[in-house]
Amino acid sequence: MKLLYVVSAVAAYTGLERVLVDKVNWFAGHSGYEVSLVTFEQGNHSLAYPLHPNVSYYDLGVIIRQRYQYSGLKRFLHGNRLHKLFVERLRQAVVEINPDIILCLEKRFVNDIIKARGKVPLVFESHSSCSGGLLGASSLFARLRMQFQDVLSKSSMGKLQYLVALTEGDALEWRKLNSNVAVIPNVVHLNHTGRYSQLSAQKVLFVGRYAAQKDIGSLLRIWQLVHRRHPDWQLDLYGGYGPEENHWLTEVEKMDAGAHAHRSVPDISEQYLQSSMLLLTSVFEPFGLVIPEAMSFGLPVVSFDCPYGPADIISHGGDGFLVKDRNIEKFADYVCRLIEDEQLRKKMGNVAIQSSQRYNADRIMPLWIKLFEEILQNSSKSR
Repeated sequence: MKLLYVVSAVAAYTGLERVLVDKVNWFAGHSGYEVSLVTFEQGNHSLAYPLHPNVSYYDLGVIIRQRYQYSGLKRFLHGNRLHKLFVERLRQAVVEINPDIILCLEKRFVNDIIKARGKVPLVFESHSSCSGGLLGASSLFARLRMQFQDVLSKSSMGKLQYLVALTEGDALEWRKLNSNVAVIPNVVHLNHTGRYSQLSAQKVLFVGRYAAQKDIGSLLRIWQLVHRRHPDWQLDLYGGYGPEENHWLTEVEKMDAGAHAHRSVPDISEQYLQSSMLLLTSVFEPFGLVIPEAMSFGLPVVSFDCPYGPADIISHGGDGFLVKDRNIEKFADYVCRLIEDEQLRKKMGNVAIQSSQRYNADRIMPLWIKLFEEILQNSSKSR
């Protein structure tokens, strides 16, 4: 079987890139599939994560984001030319690779890929909640813009052979656009070091992009409440690239509350090993890769019960705590409870190690193989 993955770039140390590379590498090394990865906005950036030698990779050299150099009508016209060039070059790549299935990971490019795919089945992997744009919109204008974009995407979503959601809650939303929706959780880059956190360090960890979705403002308000009760503990933020990065790097250091903000690092393992719990304050979370990742190092997790990922991963009171209704005071109480009760912290950490194994590649990837076989079987029947 030949698979073609299409993604804008693999240049940042973010969850999407990590999951993508883990999957294509697994297919290339375990399944006997021929796997191709095509980007188009990679530019001069090196790949954030190494690819298996059996993965065929090349970039189409169409940097669509260049349209933002312009404004108004000129931006629209330049963007339109770039999208047409992308479709043309991708169509050529599809002819050369001759894949059995094409996979897309970004909703904004689905319509272009539909134009380029020919008769090849197309699968969209959702790495953002179906209604994530509306949930994360910070203004009425932003909400209206997202609603307009959703209307435009409805017709293209209906043309997909399959759509894959990360959680059952999100799948319910996607089924309003396409009846062929499967639920396959993310493969997680689990801890294989044989080392686990001792949960004795007076350190609390946050890992996530510096973006509105992660609601770092609420995280810091929570930490101020915790710091008043436990001034000897510290919070470390490790944020992937995001539009609010410089703002929070500056604001956190101004707090004088034992909080420290850091830029992203290629390997977060040492930070997990040196921390005693993970906090997640997202407004919405399609999955929440950092949750099982941190759990695999033995960290209990405290998270808001946001749509839709955390509740699928965290067992409340077992391997962490889920906080309803974005209650900041309750969130701080759970953090303080774990700080004050080392025995509970370690009990939850042991449970977390075991529960994280649900997202091991050897458990998740066979679900993809089953889906691909079903798609090819249905495709051959329709010819």
